[in-house]
Amino acid sequence: MKIIRDSVHGNLYLDDFEIKLTDTPQIQRLRRVKQLGFTSLVYPGANHSRFEHSIGTMHTASMIAESVGLNDHEKKMLRICALLHDTGHGPFSHVSEGVLDTTHEYLTSKVIEETEIKDIISEKFDPQEIIDIINGKGRFGQVMSGELDADRMDYLVRDSYYTGVAYGTIDIERLIHSMKLEDNLIIGSKGVHAAESALIARYQMYPSVYQHHTTRIINSMFRRCMKWLFESGKIHPEKIYLYDDADIVSIARAQKGRVKDVINRLDNRDLLKSVYSIKLSDLEEPRDVFKIKDSKIKKIEMEIAEDLGSPPDFTIIDIPEYPFFNEMSTLIAYEGEYVKLSEISSLVNALKNVRFNYADIAIYIPEEYTDKASDFPFDSYIELTMQKNIRDWL
Repeated sequence: MKIIRDSVHGNLYLDDFEIKLTDTPQIQRLRRVKQLGFTSLVYPGANHSRFEHSIGTMHTASMIAESVGLNDHEKKMLRICALLHDTGHGPFSHVSEGVLDTTHEYLTSKVIEETEIKDIISEKFDPQEIIDIINGKGRFGQVMSGELDADRMDYLVRDSYYTGVAYGTIDIERLIHSMKLEDNLIIGSKGVHAAESALIARYQMYPSVYQHHTTRIINSMFRRCMKWLFESGKIHPEKIYLYDDADIVSIARAQKGRVKDVINRLDNRDLLKSVYSIKLSDLEEPRDVFKIKDSKIKKIEMEIAEDLGSPPDFTIIDIPEYPFFNEMSTLIAYEGEYVKLSEISSLVNALKNVRFNYADIAIYIPEEYTDKASDFPFDSYIELTMQKNIRDWL
């Protein structure tokens, strides 16, 4: 038995089997992968790692298992799933995932299947069952990959704590104690307010932290750098889970040309500047934005760079992440029936529309070209005026 003192949850207890898994190189690498990528350039305290989050998620998964009455074997299995759920994350977490053709969940499966982790798991569990649960399959899948899962509960309170942004504070205990597990993970009627609070917290954390305007600029610069490293063969995309943050930065610093230029800018916080943006809520069909082909975006970037005189490699059209907020479909036990949270909460139902209010399409260029951009006809280039349908740009 080992005790780890966690900043968010307090004392966390790991048994000998969990310690054996924790001490593998694959889990230890997560100590060197920042949970929020480059967000520390905006919030200096946001230096927490995927390792801390994995241990914390193991704790919240254990709380859920106890609350819904799982047996000891099932509880231990969920704890292992939680511990391993992020082993496939690349450097700087979701930032690098944005330029991959696959997800960190798929890479997590590869890590489990192709490393010593599989042999260790096999001592007590079925590795394929662990993989399936991590990917949201089966009866226990929603505990790890559902609308209000152990992962989400931990990262909201943890990210809030380390950034100093109060929006992520939610009543985890109230929410978990109202849960029951049948074919789906159900929230009891007494947990509705806690579920509402969790959804609102995540909605507020997006513009404040996850999609903060400066964070998006930083992430778009790094993703371009990563893409060039992939194209040059310096890093193999499907082996990204072998690298940590320091590895990628060191490789980038050793390059010449545009890769080195980007990493130097990030090292010195010499960031691109936003010269144009349009909110998704101002478009007739906001969802169509996410269908725009990369080749079309690249073409428009090149045209803007040529006419504006800015360098093409540093002229970026940034599409925001899609604001899913799947918590809206969380099932609630209400008056003898199971209904979606959005059906009984006017507050949650309202978020279906306002979730597009903060997200925008933005264009970034180097600061020295911003004067030229002040009168530049960006609307005519990207065809996103209020009168024109986004579908004309697909």
